[in-house]
Amino acid sequence: MSWLEPLTVRHQPWATPLRRPRMSNSEDVRDGISLTNRYLSRHGVPVIPVSGELHYSRVPRARWAERLRQMKAGGVTVVASYVFWLHHAPTPGETRFDGDLDVGAFVDLAVEIGLDVVLRIGPWCHGETRNGGFPDWVQQAPVRHRTDDPAYLDLVAPWFASIAAAVGSRFDKIIGIQLENELYDQPGHLVTLKRLARAAGMSAPLWTATAWGGADLPASEVLPLYGGYGDGFWVDAGAPWDPTFRDHYFFSHVWDDAGIGADVRRAQAIAAASGGPRTPSDEFPPATCELGGGMATAYHRRPRPEALDVAAIAHCKIGNGSAWQGYYMYAGGTNPGPDMHESHASGYPNDIARLGYDFHAPIGEAGTLAPSHAELRRQHAFLSAFGHVLAEMPSSLPDVRPADVEDSDTLRWALRGDGQSGFLFLSRHQPHFPLPAYRGARFQVTLADDHVIDFPARPIDIPPGTLARWPLNLTLGGTTITWATASALTLLPGDVPTLVLIAAPGIEPQIAVAGTVHDITPGFEPVRLDGADVLVLPAEVAGSVWAPEDGGRRLLLSDDELQWDASGTVTVKAAKTADVRVYDPALRAFRPVEVTQDSAPVTEDVTVERLRPAAPTVPVSYGKHEGRPSAPSADVFDELAAVYRLRLPDYAADPTRDPLLRVIWAGDVGELRVDGRTVTDRYWDGSGWTVNLTDIGYRAGAQLTLHLLPLAAGSPVSVPQEARTRLAATDTQLLAIDTVEVTARTISTVTL
Repeated sequence: MSWLEPLTVRHQPWATPLRRPRMSNSEDVRDGISLTNRYLSRHGVPVIPVSGELHYSRVPRARWAERLRQMKAGGVTVVASYVFWLHHAPTPGETRFDGDLDVGAFVDLAVEIGLDVVLRIGPWCHGETRNGGFPDWVQQAPVRHRTDDPAYLDLVAPWFASIAAAVGSRFDKIIGIQLENELYDQPGHLVTLKRLARAAGMSAPLWTATAWGGADLPASEVLPLYGGYGDGFWVDAGAPWDPTFRDHYFFSHVWDDAGIGADVRRAQAIAAASGGPRTPSDEFPPATCELGGGMATAYHRRPRPEALDVAAIAHCKIGNGSAWQGYYMYAGGTNPGPDMHESHASGYPNDIARLGYDFHAPIGEAGTLAPSHAELRRQHAFLSAFGHVLAEMPSSLPDVRPADVEDSDTLRWALRGDGQSGFLFLSRHQPHFPLPAYRGARFQVTLADDHVIDFPARPIDIPPGTLARWPLNLTLGGTTITWATASALTLLPGDVPTLVLIAAPGIEPQIAVAGTVHDITPGFEPVRLDGADVLVLPAEVAGSVWAPEDGGRRLLLSDDELQWDASGTVTVKAAKTADVRVYDPALRAFRPVEVTQDSAPVTEDVTVERLRPAAPTVPVSYGKHEGRPSAPSADVFDELAAVYRLRLPDYAADPTRDPLLRVIWAGDVGELRVDGRTVTDRYWDGSGWTVNLTDIGYRAGAQLTLHLLPLAAGSPVSVPQEARTRLAATDTQLLAIDTVEVTARTISTVTL
């Protein structure tokens, strides 16, 4: 398309009138919470919640508070967690809710920190657990599982009663309960489970169920929730990038994902409901619970999503009209036992790592932040500041859209608007098949009453990797921003409000106000435009942006990890000299924050002593299940793997330094053991392996050993291209340790 022809979109109003379903309005009413067919409201104000999955039973209890604060610092407003039957009752008659399994204490802590809670109670959960979360004694029971078979319900009812007793009176603090998971053709059973849960004493303003796979859900009984992953372990090792993954890098009003769980359906001979809806019903808004915050690693297929891959999907869902952004996983963890994972041995099509469940999540297994944390928290800052207006803006798609998932040329964009104002969403990113720059873009947006906004003032190129949300007719403090070519980030209060935008690499910011177009040089001081301050941050500081809401909305810049509590006190976790700046609207500038570090952060190499070499030759395959390569058994691993002793400095055993071990390696399977006990493991995918030494139980005097299995040159497992290239460079087998280092951090608190 020539730049002389503008890209056009016309605002489409809501297709149906505003409706209030029974849920939260006449059933399980909760003061201040109301659901409509367009959005959720809190105390009469529309909101777009952001939920993140964290499994309390996969995280040490001593870390719960920190993980929850890390989630909140990322802009998450709701924590969701499976309640795994397998974790609580591995043997009949012994149901535990103590220690790391104390779901009631977890709810209390989340609410204290300022997060809403959703419990996903199953009874079948999946979550890459053995039997989908059923204990073996339930899985082996002579019943028709996941149906209204009375014998099966006789097992479920006491389990639900146990959950209800453990949570107790805290249900008035829980915003939602998910029933089952990936149940496609049993709508009556979902109603039965809801009845059982309510009879046990559970209640919530929102009852939900997963809707992907064309699921047949009972009308009015559950809020359908969708998902979207850009890649996944559930396809075969040699499969190309599937269209069900590619779909999510486009703007669309189709919400169903036919790929999630398809392999488990096939293995269990369960068909997806035929002809099920691919879009939400008129009764409920489009909402998600499983946008891919990362991806688990199976032995046969090891996808490794990058930060921009994760962010692009979430960004597109907002442009598509999302009323709820939900991520799986948002925080990784570690299985509470070695035999609780999905595996070929348990009849599943995938061998998942026995212990490690890092998921390449924004918050990893070790509690470290991935780059996706920063990419997503800018989106979440936007939703926090503008969600109350965005929630009432339907999504409109442009007149010319990509023809199919192979179309790399047509620009991908959408409008969310209310007829008077809105936001234009652009996405120019997908993995595996990079998109070219889009040349000479101009836009023509038609709002209500045929009001047209033509912009920008001169054609612009959209570089690869661009994710943009540009404001249109945004009014603040009596000033209307007609349009801008920098992304809306947040709005800071003050006598003169400050609109904070952030520039995109390769796009020079332009802002139109009162008929005048201003060319803006990004920087750290605002420009005054007709009674409002507009601060356009440079693209290169995007990863350093933090936007706390506690203690009043603020804007911080720091490369260090920041957390905060309800009082506004900020915790700085630094692996170097800390540097934190806060924007002061009165000064119209950033000012440094004094951070006192009681000790110096340090990173140093670890002495690695080889105790035993690996086998000179390892098999190309350890067997197959349904055509997929199987992981080596524990006995085979011990026979073939190399063993190394890691000699750590004294501070590595000091929990106050929050020490981290980082291993850069190449091979097949790795395990870390403390005094001979395996504490976590990993399938190699080319990425670094970070372990929190305190969390794995490393103490002074303990022996820490690293066990690594080589990867055969002809192995059929699928690894990312970078790792595949490294494997291809060897003639026999790949095993290497590039770097092993330990880091001691400093943790400081400051008051802004």
